Amino acid sequence: MKHLFIINPIAGGKNRHFEKTKEEIQRCVEKLKDPFEIYMTKGPLDATNKIKEAAQSDEKIYVYACGGDGTLNECVNAAVNRENVVVTHFPCGTGNDFIKTFGKENAHKFCNLESLIAGEVRALDIIDCDGRYGVNICSVGIDARVANDVHKYSKIPVIGGAAGYVVALLANIIKGVKQNVKITYDDVIHETPTTLICACNGRFYGGGFNPVPDAIPDDGIIDFLIVDGVSRLKIAQIVGKYADGKYKELRNFITHIRGTEMLIEGNSELTINIDGEIIKADKISFKLIPKGVKFLFPKGM
Repeated sequence: MKHLFIINPIAGGKNRHFEKTKEEIQRCVEKLKDPFEIYMTKGPLDATNKIKEAAQSDEKIYVYACGGDGTLNECVNAAVNRENVVVTHFPCGTGNDFIKTFGKENAHKFCNLESLIAGEVRALDIIDCDGRYGVNICSVGIDARVANDVHKYSKIPVIGGAAGYVVALLANIIKGVKQNVKITYDDVIHETPTTLICACNGRFYGGGFNPVPDAIPDDGIIDFLIVDGVSRLKIAQIVGKYADGKYKELRNFITHIRGTEMLIEGNSELTINIDGEIIKADKISFKLIPKGVKFLFPKGM
């Protein structure tokens, strides 16, 4: 068995400490009898390619995503449906949203590398997004457009950090919050202007939004929320309840569906969020892969 530590050197933004992360890994792996490798990523999808290459030997590989949710997503994309690959998150990013799914009181346990290395493997569901995979939350609509723009605003010195998200949200509200789409699920066709559609395997995204608090990433179900096309004023009124998972209080605007597949087709280009990573397409399908990835949990969790 081999331990492969994938370090994203730019994770964490201004607070990144990849050299400290590397030192901590080296301290822990000195106690291991198994071979190990510390790999610094060089660009987008480099982690995915590195893991796929390493997995070709059929040797069992434990992959540690040392970065944020984007780094974890790249590692997951290489591990889906591979019997010899186990993946986990050693959080070094700014949001680290996915591991909050297992309780905010447990999220810090993933920061204990010794406990993580000695942990337990359990299978989690995956969302197949036309060949790109998500383990947490995928979405189409204004939230994806905000995620696409947030880094642009966060780089402005007078804004920076979390304020970048607020500015990106306001900018996209001004641009417009509705898009005409065709949604197909369970032989139902839903054609109407929408503000956003999210597919929840996990619970948190966007730095703290928790749209479906009872989503479970190994129950064989995706929790979908369809937010109807609403006015700029109304989105400002409901965004707080959406973020807090109070969708049941917004039945006039939000439809909750529990299923395994949904197809979304736009009459213009769609901005699509997959675990915080952004792609563009005219249509997208979200399809469940039950127990699609092996995930390592900290010891005793």
